[in-house]
Amino acid sequence: RTVSRHMEEGYELDLTYITERIIAVSFPRGCLEEIYAHNLKDVTRMLKSKHADNYLVSIMHTLETGWPDMHAPPLDKICTICKAMESWLNADPLHVVVIHCRGGKGRIGVVVSSFVHFTDVSASADQALDRFAMRKYYDDKVSALMTPSQKRYVWILNSLLSGSMKINASPLFLHCIILHGIPNFESSGVCRPYVKVYQGMQVVYSSGIYRIGPGHRGRICVTLEPAQLLKGDIMIKCYHKSEVSSEREVIFRLQFHTGALQGYKLMFDKEDMEAANKDSRFPEYGKVELVFSEGPEKIPGKWHNGMDVTVDYNTADPLIRWDSYQNIRRVEGNEKDQHSHSKSSVHVFDTRDVGIGGIWDQRTGILYLRSRRSDLLLKSWL
Repeated sequence: RTVSRHMEEGYELDLTYITERIIAVSFPRGCLEEIYAHNLKDVTRMLKSKHADNYLVSIMHTLETGWPDMHAPPLDKICTICKAMESWLNADPLHVVVIHCRGGKGRIGVVVSSFVHFTDVSASADQALDRFAMRKYYDDKVSALMTPSQKRYVWILNSLLSGSMKINASPLFLHCIILHGIPNFESSGVCRPYVKVYQGMQVVYSSGIYRIGPGHRGRICVTLEPAQLLKGDIMIKCYHKSEVSSEREVIFRLQFHTGALQGYKLMFDKEDMEAANKDSRFPEYGKVELVFSEGPEKIPGKWHNGMDVTVDYNTADPLIRWDSYQNIRRVEGNEKDQHSHSKSSVHVFDTRDVGIGGIWDQRTGILYLRSRRSDLLLKSWL
């Protein structure tokens, strides 16, 4: 069952019963706060009339249970969300889960597809119809709306849970970011890229600004000196700094988890990266290569740039220094849907409420979650 409702100002609310016990509720990104609050109250009344107090709301755009729109979630967060959903649904046959997001539906796709994989390890035969419904919803409604990194994280989770991939707990040092194929961002043919590396949404490295001459279309190497130790959820974002204006544009963005790295090189094609995958200025043959090692010592390699590539290490420019994620916690936290539970007994997702037991291994950085149903040791990689 799907309920699509046009709100004031032309905005649309989408409420879908994916299964009888899993509901998706989404609001468009540009929805005004007043309109959003009004329609959210209507949704709350509907849920209460149909399900009393037996619904758990997992909100995908707040600090506690969500993550930034159009991004992949921290791997541990999606594991925790799936475990909370499973525990809530198993606690009472009347319990339902509401997956709620404001913005793109990609985050709903991440949760739904991850939950299918998560429950593979303990699914019973009578859940086959629900699992079919979740897969159909994913294929028909949200798969095309997910970013490459979101799909990558779902694949990582599935690979780790199924045992087809073993966790990589070795230290990893990033030595070099190689851009194969230079984007054409200026009419002059000049490209001025610079790179930021994030670990857990915190900047751990910022490069200088590379100026690539108009005749250079091969590759450039961004060498990190010293090499940067990375662990957990990593994001690399590359910008172009305009020569003619005080603006910057995203060339590419990619996310991965070090626990899923097999070997010491990662290669991302154009279709594997946000922004680049939909930008005609990024060459079809373009790739981004990441070179790692197990130690900080320099490793041999022809990573030198040509004479037509210069680097400006004076990054005092506020535009260059500006981190678009520095206020993400404050901004996301301010969208806590106060109207959704200020006057209702709605159960908002909280790991303490659903009985999640776990053991944190500080040495390996792994949180072990125990499933009550199958007594299977599940892993969430931080």
